[in-house]
Amino acid sequence: MKILLAIAGVLYPVLVFVLLAVYKAPVRIVSLCVIALALAFFLAATGNASKGADGRRKLNPKNLLSSLFFLLVGIACFATNSPLFLRLYPLAVCATFLFVFGTSLLSPPNIVFRFATLQDKSILGSPFRGRVEAYCKKVTLVWCAFFILNGAAAAWTVFCADERVWAFYNGGVSYIIMGIIFGIEFIIRSFVNKKMKGYFPITQFKADSRADDHVLCYDDTWTKSEYKTWLDFLTDTAKMRKVIGGTQANEFILHCNDYWLFLVTFVALLQCKKQVMLTANITPEFIKEMRKPGYQFWTDAENVPDTLYIPAALQNAPQVLEQEIRSAPEIVADETQIHMFTSGSTGKPKDVIQRMTEFNEDNAFVFSKWGEEFTKRKVVATVSQHHIYGFLFTIALPFAAGVPFRRKRIEFPNEFEKLNDAKYMIIAVPAFLKRTNEVEEKLPLDDCFIFTSGGVLLPEVAKRTNEVFGFWPVEVYGSTETSGIAWRQSKDGLEWTPFDNAQIWKNDEGCLVIKSPYIKDPKGFETADLVDIHPDGRFIMKGRSDSIVKIEEKRVSLTEVENRLLQSGLVRDVCVVAMNDRRQYLAAAIAFNDEGKKKFDGQKKFDINMFFHNFLTQYFENVVIPKKWRFLDALPSDLQGKHKKLEIQALFTKNE
Repeated sequence: MKILLAIAGVLYPVLVFVLLAVYKAPVRIVSLCVIALALAFFLAATGNASKGADGRRKLNPKNLLSSLFFLLVGIACFATNSPLFLRLYPLAVCATFLFVFGTSLLSPPNIVFRFATLQDKSILGSPFRGRVEAYCKKVTLVWCAFFILNGAAAAWTVFCADERVWAFYNGGVSYIIMGIIFGIEFIIRSFVNKKMKGYFPITQFKADSRADDHVLCYDDTWTKSEYKTWLDFLTDTAKMRKVIGGTQANEFILHCNDYWLFLVTFVALLQCKKQVMLTANITPEFIKEMRKPGYQFWTDAENVPDTLYIPAALQNAPQVLEQEIRSAPEIVADETQIHMFTSGSTGKPKDVIQRMTEFNEDNAFVFSKWGEEFTKRKVVATVSQHHIYGFLFTIALPFAAGVPFRRKRIEFPNEFEKLNDAKYMIIAVPAFLKRTNEVEEKLPLDDCFIFTSGGVLLPEVAKRTNEVFGFWPVEVYGSTETSGIAWRQSKDGLEWTPFDNAQIWKNDEGCLVIKSPYIKDPKGFETADLVDIHPDGRFIMKGRSDSIVKIEEKRVSLTEVENRLLQSGLVRDVCVVAMNDRRQYLAAAIAFNDEGKKKFDGQKKFDINMFFHNFLTQYFENVVIPKKWRFLDALPSDLQGKHKKLEIQALFTKNE
């Protein structure tokens, strides 16, 4: 019944033409046929109604509308004895489609995207969702243009042409044009799909997800052509699984400066259902505090006692069969345990347990927003992949998106000078950008893109980065506990824009509270970051609550003191710490910029101390102004550019 009604609807112009022009049927007879067609649509709408969740029958609104339209047309034609109303059907259909498609553009998602997600529900959770929706919007606009032009042509055939032209166009030509549009869109869609490289997170890839010769990793520069391919990845992970299988351990400390060795070892450990501990700090005391009995320690660092040396283990691993290479053991994201160890502000190992589930969510959002920027570049990094920012942006996301990443981290600013052979995505920390800006004038980079996180990027440093690199960095705000939750480009202002899937508010102390898919606790996570939240949802950072200390009952923000010292125009880097030996006081460690070096060259330390003391008296009471000062070439910092507070405090326990 449904098929016959669909055919009748499509061939309506031809059927009307045959009855009126060929068989010379009276208009009222034809109108009765149309009323009968209306009755058929009504029976189809009511007779085959499906039952809803509440047990009630659900009517088909499409058939009901068709029934009503044909009934009105039949009655009008019978009453007027004029064929005009019979010929209005194609025009009415065109107007209806134009209304449906056009209004969907005003209240997203558009109708074509809705059809696409009905056919493939995975689009809704895909990192390509934004790009698919944008493409579907263009297709919707094309169909709106067609309905306008086709409606105009249909109106002309109704009011200005005879039945033959009306039937020929509305029963033939318009459908041919629609078929051509469908065909062209299908061809364009196939090209668009090819540009959207398959997205396969670490927990979702199969052995055949990519071609064997697909490049995952490169050494030094892209055109040097020293590559690691998909087949290399399958082979090396299979070898590492054999090495892992020869141990009884369940917990593994992993430290690899080589991004490739890190990837294959990390994936193999997850495939073997092991717990992975990531740390960038492998000093003996730090490892001693985090390592428990039974823990294995695997690294590519040489001459580290009581460890497995990964390069040798991989080279000496048993041969693997083709079947072992072509198998990819399942990794269940919800069951993964990844321990990310940081030293925090205490210097003691802090264990933050994460899952690939939240990492996948984070990467999917970042890729949905900046995926096109990633896929047309090669990834190069200055950050450690043992921290959450480095892991997400230099390992997990490039792997999932099929974007080649550089095997070794950039360690010196002059390494950027040879990256002029391709387009690069630079994953950096503010401290390294600052270092590079100080020694480089203008780098020969071609359309680079820069992400930065792990510290504060001052607007003047961002501006200088734009002059040196040719791009104003995109900053990502987050932490080991929260992953990324907001971003900004300071050329557009200092406000942070939360990720679309993040909810933020302030607690009673004025600190930022975050709720997002990347945070396992449904209550969200309370940070120590003081913020002001604007009505539009963006927020401004005001410092940290744990940077506020009491000195002789006076509350003072260490961040504010640091910012005032930077305002002097003579300071490149500064860290203010609270000391508590014989009494409570503040102490400041400072590194001069070029202006500062020039101004204080040859001056006594007492005079320099007094200069900054007097400078700060403009803003603070004397009791909270730093009492001790150290002037250094560079402040102790980790790879992320974060100050090592314990080492800085130690500077003030020594005699000058």
